[in-house]
Amino acid sequence: MNGSSPGVEHGRDHAREQGSAVAWVESPLQMLCAVEAHHAGLLGPRARVVPRAGLRPLLITRREISRLGPPGGLELAAPEPEMPRPRRGTTWAVGDAFSGKVQFGWLTALPGRIVIVDDGLATIRLLELLTGQVFTPLLRARASASGPLRAGLRRALGTAAGLRLRAAARSGRLSIFTALPVPAELARAVRDGGTELITHDFAWLRSQPLRRPRPQERTVVLGTSLVRNGLIHRERYFTWLAGLGSSEPVAYFPHRREDPHDLDRVRRQPGITVYDGGIPAEMTLRGLAAEQRVLSLPSTAVTSLRVLLSARGVTVETVDVPDEWWTAQAAPSLRSHLSMFAHHDTGVTGA
Repeated sequence: MNGSSPGVEHGRDHAREQGSAVAWVESPLQMLCAVEAHHAGLLGPRARVVPRAGLRPLLITRREISRLGPPGGLELAAPEPEMPRPRRGTTWAVGDAFSGKVQFGWLTALPGRIVIVDDGLATIRLLELLTGQVFTPLLRARASASGPLRAGLRRALGTAAGLRLRAAARSGRLSIFTALPVPAELARAVRDGGTELITHDFAWLRSQPLRRPRPQERTVVLGTSLVRNGLIHRERYFTWLAGLGSSEPVAYFPHRREDPHDLDRVRRQPGITVYDGGIPAEMTLRGLAAEQRVLSLPSTAVTSLRVLLSARGVTVETVDVPDEWWTAQAAPSLRSHLSMFAHHDTGVTGA
């Protein structure tokens, strides 16, 4: 992947025409990728990144980006409880394309250009839905709504949002900016529909000086949300962690959605040190040394850390989830999606 790919240059041309942009972010990864999108020129000369209020990881990430010094023309705005409504014709950048509020905004406020940045596995699902049947609604993989009326309304909104995004793509007003491994066939289908699919390699973050001390443990483990989401059995996961901690010192970096009670249990595991979470792993671990390694269950962080750490000689290993770890809630399609982040290189999507 290359931050100076032809797709990025094309996006810069669009951005010059628009003049300014507003980015609404609801997770640390979305915030970091909005900064990268502005650095790549996709958001025009001026952009305002608005984080959702009430989320401590966003406050921590905002502080860290401010400490590093954001790209010129980028404003890290104060958190707001509701998504702002930019002026008609303004470039909008978002991460969660499945949010009802975001979809309603696309239908009522008529953005000029739409830029979608990474939001984990949901980004790949969005690409698959956009290349599906024309009336396929944009709904999360495990979406649920209470009652048939509410479910019907949510499906109608998702269908209308899908039609609006496909129309934006056909008119050259939709860009998707990602560091994730998009299969070549899917990438071709996305581009054939008019969407500008741009891959990046965290060019802004890689250009920043290393000021944060790295953990001293040789093995670094990334926490997971799979336990809290009920997708893998808790005891299987903790048995695995206990085995790691009994053989060598381990640095554990929590997932932002891990259950606090689970984290307390991790802290009590001999040989495991839990580090403060909140900042994206891409920012926290980019200074690891060649003699260190990262272990993770399937996650989007595997992809981005491989992009950032391969030049430093750091091994980033995905731990395959044994069949007996999965719960009944983990559908085969979800397992297949997760495996996409397990075994791949960083030269993806044929950008």
